[in-house]
Amino acid sequence: MNSAATATNEIVLPVTGMTCAACVRNVERALKRQPGVQEVSVNLATERASVLPGPQGVEREVLVGAVEKAGYGVLDLQDEAVPEDAEREAREAAIQQQTRLLRVGLVFTVPLAALSMARHLSQAAPDLARLTPWLAWSGWPPLFWLLATVVVVVLGRQYLAGAWRALRNRSANMDTLVTLGSGAAYLYSVAALTGLLPETGEYFETAAVILTLITLGKLLEARARGRSSEAIRRLMQLAPQKATLLRDGEERVVLVSALQPGDRVLVRPGGRIPVDGLVVDGASAVDESLLTGESLPVDKTPGDEVIGATLNHQGRLVIEARRLGADSALAQIIRMVEEAQASRAPIQRVADRVSGVFVPIVLVLATLTFVAWLAIGQVGLAQALTHAVAVLVIACPCALGLATPTAIMVGTGLGAENGILFRNSAALENTRGLQVVALDKTGTLTLGETQLMALQAQPGWSDAELLRLAASAERGSEHPLARSLLLAAKARQLALTDPDSFRAEAGMGVRAGVEGRQVLVGSLSWLEREGVALDAGMAQSAQVLQEQGQTAVAVAVDGEGIGVLGIADALRPESRDAVRALQAAGLKVVMLTGDNRNTARAIAAQLGIEEVRAEVLPQDKAAAIEALQAGGKRVAMVGDGINDAPALAQADVGMAIGGGADIAMEAADLTLPGADPLAVARAVHLGRATMRTIYQNLFWAFIYNIVLIPVAMLGALVPMLAAAAMAFSSVFVVSNSLRLRKLRLGS
Repeated sequence: MNSAATATNEIVLPVTGMTCAACVRNVERALKRQPGVQEVSVNLATERASVLPGPQGVEREVLVGAVEKAGYGVLDLQDEAVPEDAEREAREAAIQQQTRLLRVGLVFTVPLAALSMARHLSQAAPDLARLTPWLAWSGWPPLFWLLATVVVVVLGRQYLAGAWRALRNRSANMDTLVTLGSGAAYLYSVAALTGLLPETGEYFETAAVILTLITLGKLLEARARGRSSEAIRRLMQLAPQKATLLRDGEERVVLVSALQPGDRVLVRPGGRIPVDGLVVDGASAVDESLLTGESLPVDKTPGDEVIGATLNHQGRLVIEARRLGADSALAQIIRMVEEAQASRAPIQRVADRVSGVFVPIVLVLATLTFVAWLAIGQVGLAQALTHAVAVLVIACPCALGLATPTAIMVGTGLGAENGILFRNSAALENTRGLQVVALDKTGTLTLGETQLMALQAQPGWSDAELLRLAASAERGSEHPLARSLLLAAKARQLALTDPDSFRAEAGMGVRAGVEGRQVLVGSLSWLEREGVALDAGMAQSAQVLQEQGQTAVAVAVDGEGIGVLGIADALRPESRDAVRALQAAGLKVVMLTGDNRNTARAIAAQLGIEEVRAEVLPQDKAAAIEALQAGGKRVAMVGDGINDAPALAQADVGMAIGGGADIAMEAADLTLPGADPLAVARAVHLGRATMRTIYQNLFWAFIYNIVLIPVAMLGALVPMLAAAAMAFSSVFVVSNSLRLRKLRLGS
């Protein structure tokens, strides 16, 4: 995301130099002190600070200066054509730097560790030392000093700089612990070697191994954190960079960034559509799965909208550009995912509170360990220092700082790839505790378009003739039911005639002259009032259709009832599976609709939904959600219309499905661009899996310190093993989050 202000005036700063949760607090504190700043959120995993200015506003340069004064850096992306590339290059540069440092560390630490083991071996077996000449080097302490000094200076410099930044901000962080741990071992060894201390023995290898192992951990962590944002990069790579422009009858390849609204572009079979627009010529099937989660290609003909970055299959399409750049659907999806990844989940507050006091507590515990071993344990200075160093090194808040944001990054990215767009991380967290899902009927469980479902002709009349006369009478009507009849007649290739006369009776039906006959199409009660002779068979047929959730439309010709038509909003093919999946997940499913009770109950019965709240007026839907929330139940609302917006806002998790009205999507916590109701179950599954991963991460981050700090204080953990354990704790947390990428959400 560009660091310029977004549509909500939010300013995003790519911050460099953060290593743990304490760094996050330092940056937040520095930004919050600036006048005009209303809200700040800093994410360690994405290495970004999101600032929401207040009414008076704040300049970006002021925020950058505050971050830099706190001792951290901000990438300058203002002049970058593709800011994401600059951020990726910065991450890759950091990985390369850690790789170089690790190589230096290994070159000097491995011989140092080997010589250290050789010294212990020669002391234990003097005869073996005489047979192996190179072991003689293990008895020359200055060589140990030289090798360790290179490692401490080259590798330790970055940790010392971080510790100094923390000290300037009157805090302590991971770098503080590493610097104190490795520095204490190194300085003690120098003092012992030069005779400043009465004790003998050096721990140069301890200082070198600590720094090398922690650098290895930083490298592995950086690589893993880079993989956690792959979903965003894959979405960005979908957008074509070039397009074939049609102008004055000629084809010309141009950059997509040079296109203007109204330009026409040619998309050949197998090519990606470069812009959001309207098909003006050609027909094809377009694969929209990477943006909407819909597995089947969607047929496109002139007049249909297409989304940029989707894949054109077999046909040639000419598209008129409508939305470009930041206004495109892909850009909005990427922006929504980035904002969700940058937001802070409520559960993160637990880790933040712990991290806020963690490092100072560790410093106190290390001091107590040192004093206790000297005073109570009656050990020498070297051994007491070794135990204190182990405490300093084993306790690192990195894992706590990464536990939540890395899982959020992977979860929201995976959701975007499957047509599930979380507005923020709080929405993702809230899906875990859902108990009830309220589903709007029209457009969510049904197709949202009425269709002819049944024909019941009276004896002496054929179904085809019944439909032909009814559709001919309805040719002058604009009612949705009329459109259903006309489409059905067209599908059956029936020859319709224009009515000689036409009059619509509001709320009743239509009266038309067709081929010299008087045709009435409407409700049974209206036909009865018009004096039409209706036998018991028609009334019974109408009742059966109504029990099935269909609207019964009666047809009469010259005062005689000739049959009944059943019209209904057809169920989406996936609706039954969606309801079953939600119920299998332990959720209570409720249908919430403004339709009449008979129709709603009939459709609910087909889907296996037990609770129906029908005839709910648009203004009362929010109250219906509030009633479902009674007793502390957490409720999700799924809808696609303007009338659903208040209910979506009232729900604990509002889900806007399908094309949806813009206002519905704005009110929702979660957007499902596809029309598949199964996406609701997939969203719940993803939310629960992500939260399960976060809890696992937090558990291991906490238990790691709870168990190993006492072990180190009791002297059962040497500093080198402590360094290895600390380095890999963060790697474990990030790797555990990356396992989410293998989660199967279904097609």
